[in-house]
Amino acid sequence: MTTKIIVLAIYVAILFLIGILASRRIKSMSDYYVGGKNMGFWAVAFSARATGESGWLLIGLTGMGAMAGYSGYWVVAGELLGVFISWQFMAKRFKRRSDEYKAITIPDYLQSHFKSKTNSLRIISASVLVIFVVIYVASQMDVTGIAFESMLGIDYRVGVLIGFSIVLIYIFIGGFVAAVWSDLFQGILMFFGLLLLPIVVWFSMDHGAGITEGLNAIDPTLTQVMGRSDDGWMNLFTILGLSMIGLGFLGSPQVYVRFMSIKSEKEIDKGKWVALIFTLLTDAAAVTIGIFGRIYFTKEGQDPEVILGTGGEDVLSMLTSEFLSTILVAIFIAIVLSAIMSTIDSLLILASSAITRDFYQKIFRPDLKDEDLTKFSRLVTIAMALVALGIAVLLYNLYPDRKVFWIMIFGWSGIAATFCPVIILSLFWKGYSEKGAIASMITGFSSVILFKFVVADIESVGAYFVELDVLAPSFALAMIMGPIMLMQPNSLQRQQAGFRDSAIKLGFKIRSAMDQTQSSAQLMVIYENPWPKPFAFEVESWSVVRQQFDHGIHFDKNWDWKGKAEAPDLFHAKLRAVLTLLPDSVSRFGVTELGVYCCWEERGGKKAFDAVISGLREIHVLYEAQAT
Repeated sequence: MTTKIIVLAIYVAILFLIGILASRRIKSMSDYYVGGKNMGFWAVAFSARATGESGWLLIGLTGMGAMAGYSGYWVVAGELLGVFISWQFMAKRFKRRSDEYKAITIPDYLQSHFKSKTNSLRIISASVLVIFVVIYVASQMDVTGIAFESMLGIDYRVGVLIGFSIVLIYIFIGGFVAAVWSDLFQGILMFFGLLLLPIVVWFSMDHGAGITEGLNAIDPTLTQVMGRSDDGWMNLFTILGLSMIGLGFLGSPQVYVRFMSIKSEKEIDKGKWVALIFTLLTDAAAVTIGIFGRIYFTKEGQDPEVILGTGGEDVLSMLTSEFLSTILVAIFIAIVLSAIMSTIDSLLILASSAITRDFYQKIFRPDLKDEDLTKFSRLVTIAMALVALGIAVLLYNLYPDRKVFWIMIFGWSGIAATFCPVIILSLFWKGYSEKGAIASMITGFSSVILFKFVVADIESVGAYFVELDVLAPSFALAMIMGPIMLMQPNSLQRQQAGFRDSAIKLGFKIRSAMDQTQSSAQLMVIYENPWPKPFAFEVESWSVVRQQFDHGIHFDKNWDWKGKAEAPDLFHAKLRAVLTLLPDSVSRFGVTELGVYCCWEERGGKKAFDAVISGLREIHVLYEAQAT
């Protein structure tokens, strides 16, 4: 016991040292939340993977391997694919745009990308982050207590408090930089610990001979890669549920804020291979550890949860105690804590940024500068940690038979289903709007709750959705709902359609053309009051454009002639009066051989519509009077 405490003390001392060193780099809120966007690829890759994996890798996934057998490797395949797609196709685009927007939080990115003029998107995204991040952190603290209890014999509640205190101190001091540097240190521990343990067990179990035979002797379904049920649909839903966990790497804020922090796009190319190798080896090792534990500790006909704990959560501690020396067991305790704390620190900073920057600064106190908020952000971090601690203790007292793996996955799924579809669509679809993003986020958030607490209890299909879990269907619905909402006309579109119908009834013509007066050609709507046929007066074309486009010869303080052609001098006074009454959403006004026209963005409501119609009529009347 003394050896374990000494090793743990050394581990904690290293984390505190990292926090102290990192604190010297904290000069602004950008430093506290994204490391000043100057982090190297080794640190970012290890931090992204350590944060993405969390305590479920060592406690949850090892237990999953013990309970599921060979089919547990579907988790490895799904995560590997998710990490590859994220780093290969999404990371550079996201880095480029977040730098362009000067974003330091995910709500920052969304607000800037959609050019949102309200705070709706920021409020929704920040609220969801706080809710699910706190749940996720609570599940990590829950695992901390389990680890202390199973590996050190320390009471669960004491263990939770110890883990809570350790992680809070070093991120309070060093912020994001401390989180990333400590993730690098902890990720290295996780990587080598997970790789070495199955090797040690392999040689101790006669080089792993007869693994398949051993599993078959316990339960033949454990060797069925395509699922353990006689129901083919159940097997399909199980495989999808396990492999779709990797969807969470396609835009989850706790992972993508790492891409914000990396110093350049070139670093992403290097970090990709580090992340892929880390994922492949550590995930495969975790499932293998669980399988070895199932063979070594259980026999045919035994309930594995009686021996290995709920969801197999004790299999790792049992194997380390059985096969490793005291000093190595102590190091493995530090490795387990590394997996847990590498996620807790990142998530707490993420939740803190949502409240500090996205609520307090951007909505309530936009006058505050970033440097004025560093102290406040630290206090918010403490508050978030205390809330998560309270939830963890409640879970322990109210649900003693809870399965750690699925509680973590619920928190992970809530974040992923809310944000990943939005990030994906924002990166790859130019037509995706704020309205679609809000629809996707609300759908993803609500679907996680719906599938978890409603659909799972439906007698006919509930069992299938329990195996599928909440992420895949919630993710799919959020991806679909965004585009569907964009197909529905909004209030502005309905109003614009009403304007056109009214204008046509009044004898006007509506057409579209490309507006070349702006810096880039844009589609414009033209309202035209046509000449009567036949029209005896010969009309020379002319037009004026707003000065902001910097074209032609000056006409008055707001308008320029487009080209050399001008209206007849006797019309100038009336034209100036008409132009003064036109809404700002009119960019061009003139006449052609077809009639009097203007280019209007169809904004400003009925008052603007009436001004446009009136202006077109007044100039039209002038020409008719001249013709007679």
